[in-house]
Amino acid sequence: MKKFVIAVLLIAGAAFLGWKIYEKASASGPDSQASRSRAAVAVEIAEVKKSVIRDVGSYTGSLYPVSEFTLAPKISGRLEKILVHIGDIVKPGQLVAALDDEEYRQQLKQAQAELEVSRAELQEKKDTLENARREYQRTVALREKKIASASQLDAADAQLKTQRAKLKVAEAQVLQKEAAFNAAKIRLSYARIHVPERNNGDHRVVGERFVDEGALLSPNNPIVSILDIGRLIAVVHVIERDYARMKPALEAVITTDAFPVSTFKGRVVRIAPLLKEKSRQARVEIEILNEDLLLKPGMFVRAQLEFDRREDATVIPLASIVKRNDEQGVFVADEDKKTARFVPVKTGIISGSIAEVLDPELEGWVVTLGHHLLEDGGAIIVPGEATADGSSAHNLRQTGKS
Repeated sequence: MKKFVIAVLLIAGAAFLGWKIYEKASASGPDSQASRSRAAVAVEIAEVKKSVIRDVGSYTGSLYPVSEFTLAPKISGRLEKILVHIGDIVKPGQLVAALDDEEYRQQLKQAQAELEVSRAELQEKKDTLENARREYQRTVALREKKIASASQLDAADAQLKTQRAKLKVAEAQVLQKEAAFNAAKIRLSYARIHVPERNNGDHRVVGERFVDEGALLSPNNPIVSILDIGRLIAVVHVIERDYARMKPALEAVITTDAFPVSTFKGRVVRIAPLLKEKSRQARVEIEILNEDLLLKPGMFVRAQLEFDRREDATVIPLASIVKRNDEQGVFVADEDKKTARFVPVKTGIISGSIAEVLDPELEGWVVTLGHHLLEDGGAIIVPGEATADGSSAHNLRQTGKS
C-alpha cells in the first residue's frame, strides 16, 4: 500500500511539472516573438555626406637603382691603385682603378718596334720593285732595237712580277704589325679602369668595393659596383584583380619607414605582360625622382596608386551597408517617426570605412549599428531618446566624416 501511494505522488508531480513547462512554452510563442520584434531597437546613426572619395590601391615593394653595373678589368694583373670608396660620387669617364701595366707597356714597345721593321721592309720592297720596273722598261726598249734577246725580256718580266708579289707580302705584314700594335695599345689601356661614358647619369655612386690594392686580378674580377640613384625604380607586385587597372604614367605616392613624414612622387613606367603562375601576381615598376638622394636602393617602400576620384560624391559609412533578402542596402533613419526604412543602394568607390552611393540619391541619417535587429519600417531609439522603461539609450551620433 505504501509503495502504491509513493507511485501516485510521483505521477502527480510529473504531470504538474509538464503543465508548467507547457505554460512557459505558450508564453514564448509566435505572439510573444512578434511583440518583441516590434520593440524599438537602440541604434547608432551617421549622417549622409557629400565629400571627395578616392579609389586608391596600396602596395609594397623594394627600391632598385635605375642602372647598376660592375667595373672589372679585361686583363689580368695586380691592382696597383683604387681611387674610390663606397658612397663616392663618380662622373662619366672618371678613373676608378689602375693595374700594374709594365708588362703591357713592354708588349706595346715590342709591337711598335716590329711595326717599324715591317715598314722599313715595305719601303725596301717598294724600291726593289721600282728598280725591277725600270729594268723591265729598259729591256723592252732594247728588245725593240733587236739588242736584247727574248729570254732577257722574259727574265725582266718575271723579276718585275716577283717584286710586285713581294711588295704585297710586305704591305700585308705592315697591316699585321699595325693590328698587333693597336691590340697592344688597347691592352695597355685596359690597365686603367674608367667609368663608362655612355648612358651618362647625374648621380652615379660607388655601391660596393670588392677588392683592395695589391690584389691579383683575373679578367672580369669585379672591382666596384656603380649605381645611378638619381632615379630609382620601386618594384611592386599586383594581384590579378588590380592588374587590369594598371596604366603607364599612373601617378603614385611613395612612403618609406626611413622617412615616415615624407612622401615621394612617382609614376608607373613599366607593367609586366604576364602574371607569375605560382603567385598570380604581375611586376609593376614605378620610377621615382630622387634629386635629394634620400632614397636608397634596397629600401622597403609603400606605394599608393590613385585609380579613380570623385569630387562631390555621396558617401556613407561602410558599416551601414547590410543585406536583406539578398539585396544590398541601408536603413535610413526617420528621426521624427522614430523608424528606419530599408533602402536598396548601388555602391561605387569604397575607401577604407567609407563607401560611395551611386543610386539612389540619399540624404539624412543611416543606421550604422544595431541594424541586424531591424526590419523595414521597424521602430528605433535614436541617440539621446529614452527607452520604454524610462532609461536612457547609451549610444552616440556618428558624424559620418569621410
